Amino acid sequence: MARLSFWKHLAVGAVCAGLVAGLGCHGTHEHKDYSHHNVADVPVPKELNKVTLPPYVVETPDILMIDAIRIIPLPPYRVEPLDVLFISGTNVFESAPINGMYAVDPDGTVNLGPAYGGSLRVVDMTTDEIQKIMVQRVRTYAKNAEITVSLAQSRGVQMIAGQHIIRPDGTVGLGSYGAVYVAGMTLAQAKQAIEAHLSRYLYRPEISLDVYAFNSKYYYVITDMAGYGENVVRLPHTGNETVLDAISNIGGLSSVSSKKIWVARPAPTECGHDQILPVDWKGITRRGQVMTNYQVLPGDRVYILSQPMTKFDTYVARMLSPFNRIMGSILIGGAMANTLSSHPGNNSNNNGGVVIGAGF
Repeated sequence: MARLSFWKHLAVGAVCAGLVAGLGCHGTHEHKDYSHHNVADVPVPKELNKVTLPPYVVETPDILMIDAIRIIPLPPYRVEPLDVLFISGTNVFESAPINGMYAVDPDGTVNLGPAYGGSLRVVDMTTDEIQKIMVQRVRTYAKNAEITVSLAQSRGVQMIAGQHIIRPDGTVGLGSYGAVYVAGMTLAQAKQAIEAHLSRYLYRPEISLDVYAFNSKYYYVITDMAGYGENVVRLPHTGNETVLDAISNIGGLSSVSSKKIWVARPAPTECGHDQILPVDWKGITRRGQVMTNYQVLPGDRVYILSQPMTKFDTYVARMLSPFNRIMGSILIGGAMANTLSSHPGNNSNNNGGVVIGAGF
């Protein structure tokens, strides 16, 4: 990649990139020559001029935190295991009052205590039906007792509330209420979609929604390893990183890295231009300049080029390696031949002395 192309397309790419706040993509007929502009003139966010990102769009595999605010089943509701009933009694034994929350056990019963006969089966009944059979039960022990029963909490709250990961198909699971597609939505849109889905089962449901774990937004730091491949590190995006932060997250520059660094920012395909932002490494580190310490956005590639001489040395060593192996094999073969030719008894002089064969 020619170095001049960085400067030629820098400002044009900045206009095309949809991630930069306040900028949009324009047709090619509106493009102008910005090659004479200084890096500081390009309207991209930097260390002391950062921008806030647009509303967060949830994607796989983000984790959402859902809290149920109003979960009222549509009537007539039949009680299920793990529901919670509010039961209030008057004219009952003072030593065994009936007033409070009573959970429906997994076997479908509510335990009123030994003073009133223990457990009473209530599953698959409405609250009115439960109230009638409960009055009959309690009046066998306290003749003038009056009982009122209401639903305090549906087990649906337990299924909805909590952490929900966005599945690979873009949905979140809501237990027995099914799944809702939320990928590609903002939090407000996802909240509306979930509440609309729950309204088929609940009366005017209301939830609060937030992101528990931001798992879908990344940027990349790519290090050229001087002829030994390229090292790619994917880092989670928090919305506040700069180029200096990105390189510090990988432990700084490697021993083969040069000071030639740039940010490659994805642009909409219809723009037809790459957005390349050259980085003045010495400026942002040794002189504290902020002109090229760009704010890193989701999807950015921070590329670190290797030292040219180190890469050249690697290529030369790679080219000479086969010849070194061949020469090594020849030398080993010559040494073996020399050893065999100098074996006692092969060549002798008149005095019985051993003649040492000439080697290579």
